[in-house]
Amino acid sequence: MFKYLLAVFMVLFPAWCAADFQPRAERVVDNVYALVGPLGQRSVENDGLNANFGFLVTSQGVILIDSGASRLGAEKIAVAIRAVTAQPVRWVLNTGSQDHRWLGNEYFAAQGAEIIALARTAATQAQYADPHMSGLHRFLGARMQGTAPLPATKALAGDGVTLELGGETLQLHYTDAHFPGDALVWLPRRGVAFSGDLVYVDRLLGVLPGSSVKRGHKAFLALESLKPARIVPGHGRVCDLAQARRETGDYYDFLVNKVGAAAQEMESMPDVLKRYTDLPAFRHLHNYGDLHRANMNRTFVEFEAP
Repeated sequence: MFKYLLAVFMVLFPAWCAADFQPRAERVVDNVYALVGPLGQRSVENDGLNANFGFLVTSQGVILIDSGASRLGAEKIAVAIRAVTAQPVRWVLNTGSQDHRWLGNEYFAAQGAEIIALARTAATQAQYADPHMSGLHRFLGARMQGTAPLPATKALAGDGVTLELGGETLQLHYTDAHFPGDALVWLPRRGVAFSGDLVYVDRLLGVLPGSSVKRGHKAFLALESLKPARIVPGHGRVCDLAQARRETGDYYDFLVNKVGAAAQEMESMPDVLKRYTDLPAFRHLHNYGDLHRANMNRTFVEFEAP
């Protein structure tokens, strides 16, 4: 009997241990909530929810900002919303085209939500759907079951739009920094910004092969000019502008003014990378050791291009 029970335990053990992260709503201001994900990488334990999401409760329903990396991730987001309100999700706004920003769209669309993004965001979602699905299957395996990629069905033209629902005003603005088509959401009446992957705190921002440090630097300055009281970053704790400036804005300044400037002066890349290997101001950030050198490398390549 003991051997039988042990065998059953070993079969069920992975299921019991998997996907134990459940996001919980954190109040930012009245009726505005953040769902703060872990700082690590996508994993079975977090169902790809290693990023921040959020929602607004309005008199006409919930506005969700980003939908998670899978159907199961979307279901977890829905559980977090239901812990706050029984209102249905009316809108889903996508701030980007990376997997965890939109692969939960289909789940919420099936519940009656309208899926909204800027046009370049929606186009990039369609472009990257297959590689995103393949990549997440490697991380999540069977937990991707039931996930169907659905790019935003309401694609809005222009570099920025203003939307209103249930007395709330939201503005979508392109950043095009971390990933093509990225955007941020600004709530002017609330003084709150959902930055998407423009702002990282607690964790070093990543410069991907498709990122643009030039556009990221410009977009951060534009965000700063709004003077938000609270920022829900793409990764890390809900913060104020001062923390966002120290941990993202200053790092963009460094990449542009030191690494980018050196590239434009045709300095040797190995010399530049060696010179700035150790930056005490950012060393405390999660993933610094893994990302900093690659970030400088990609910045150098972007700035040395004609």
